[in-house]
Amino acid sequence: MGVEITEVEKRDSALEKSKRKQLVEQFNEIKVYMGVVQIKNNRNNKIFINSYPNLKNKWFMLQMQLNSGLFVDRQLQLDWIEHGAEAFSFEILEQKDTEKVADIRWETKQMLKRWLEQLQPYDERGYNKPLKN
Repeated sequence: MGVEITEVEKRDSALEKSKRKQLVEQFNEIKVYMGVVQIKNNRNNKIFINSYPNLKNKWFMLQMQLNSGLFVDRQLQLDWIEHGAEAFSFEILEQKDTEKVADIRWETKQMLKRWLEQLQPYDERGYNKPLKN
């Protein structure tokens, strides 16, 4: 009888590994998009704008940084601590398929510049610092 349980365990383990491999393959097949995102403090309407070469799971990763106290912008970090996650929203302002871009770093920087010019998220309007030329 112990052999039967061991065989069942082996079969379940093989199925689990197969399923995990399938899920990893599916995840890796998801298209990668670069783009510009906005984090908005819905209490004071201040916004933070930034660009990233890979938007896959970006909000999840940014929330992890904020929840850990490791976010790049100190004032947004302090407001996150004070108001809590429920006071903030996340939006992708622009995204592009990375397969169609020769220089992702340059392109994301250009995308960010356009959004910063348009939204002016500085001082009382936002958390960003003006870009240096």
